[in-house]
Amino acid sequence: MDKAELFTDGEAYERLMGRWSRLVGEMFLDWLDVPNGLRWLDVGCGNGAFTEELIARCAPAAVTAIDPSDEQLAYARMRLGAKSAFRVGDAQKLPFADGSFDVAIMALVISFVPDPNKAAAEMARVVRPGGWAATYMWDITGGGTPTDPIYVSLESMGMTSVRPANPVVSRREAMEDLWEKAGLESIDTRVIRIPVVYSDFDEFWDSNTVLIGPQGKLIAGMSASAREQLRAELRDRLPFIRKRCKGPSTRSSTLTGPNVRYWPIADMRQHRTCLLLTQS
Repeated sequence: MDKAELFTDGEAYERLMGRWSRLVGEMFLDWLDVPNGLRWLDVGCGNGAFTEELIARCAPAAVTAIDPSDEQLAYARMRLGAKSAFRVGDAQKLPFADGSFDVAIMALVISFVPDPNKAAAEMARVVRPGGWAATYMWDITGGGTPTDPIYVSLESMGMTSVRPANPVVSRREAMEDLWEKAGLESIDTRVIRIPVVYSDFDEFWDSNTVLIGPQGKLIAGMSASAREQLRAELRDRLPFIRKRCKGPSTRSSTLTGPNVRYWPIADMRQHRTCLLLTQS
């Protein structure tokens, strides 16, 4: 099953991943630090969460965004209107001439592409000499995705793995190798950490079992008893934390009121999802 079939509902994707993509995107774009007024290509734009962020922060001259899913593109067009040119496209066969863009970006997609090396080579091809090609992805093999507890719990139940097709490419050293093979001359990588916070177990469950993505589709087809078993497995596996925060943490935190839910959770290299409960 390819990405176009897995991720089709833009609104549901926003609950599952779009909100986290924007948080990562802010830091990613600050780190990339390219000039304003450039021509951008967003490869695998999905529902437009990252596209919206780059338009707001980078003052591009033009943005073209492609995705294999018509449904996701429809949501992105509704979100951004005429601010970006959206079209159906394949990351492994970009429908653009050599050197058409100043910057090509791929956000939280590379591990879902059947041939990541081909996608990287295509991004390098359509960027002008001296331009920028870049991607970011959860460190899937290091447990660095908000859905990792579901992956692990399903596998412990003997279910088929629903991890992306190419998890290894999400590792930092694999990313570097990917761009070297694509012919880039100056390569830099970094680890980005963001807080991923859920108010309670139900929010975690409802957000991560929406009927998109491999895990959502698998869970939807499970029997009621199997779903309850999965919920119990997750409750046992996830660390529930009840803690009153007395001030800013030296690590990433999210403050929500007098009884604070917080935890430094997401890390592209090593991530642990925690469910944070306000004490009654």
